[in-house]
Amino acid sequence: MDAFPLAELLERQRAGTGPWLEFLAVPDMSLGLYVLDTGMADPQSPHSEDEAYVVLAGRGWLTAAGHAREVGPGDTIFVPAGVPHRFRDITEQLQVIVAFAPQEGSRAP
Repeated sequence: MDAFPLAELLERQRAGTGPWLEFLAVPDMSLGLYVLDTGMADPQSPHSEDEAYVVLAGRGWLTAAGHAREVGPGDTIFVPAGVPHRFRDITEQLQVIVAFAPQEGSRAP
């Protein structure tokens, strides 16, 4: 069993070079912490794997396939592989757990 305390993940993410921290990678899935500050632009592009987001803290909007939805703590969002999506209009720092299945990048051409 592995455990990933949020305080430790946030510390590691802050010490890194950007908003993304992958903290688990196994063949069938990967997990990461994505932190976007208020007003920050989301640089991500579509992924080749299915993706689920669990919003831990913060507020903003997620646009996927032309549909927009406000997101906040407790929300879980699924985005299928290949669908263009991004967070926008972030009004409170977003802290999001991201799950890719299978592992991020494993289906990339």
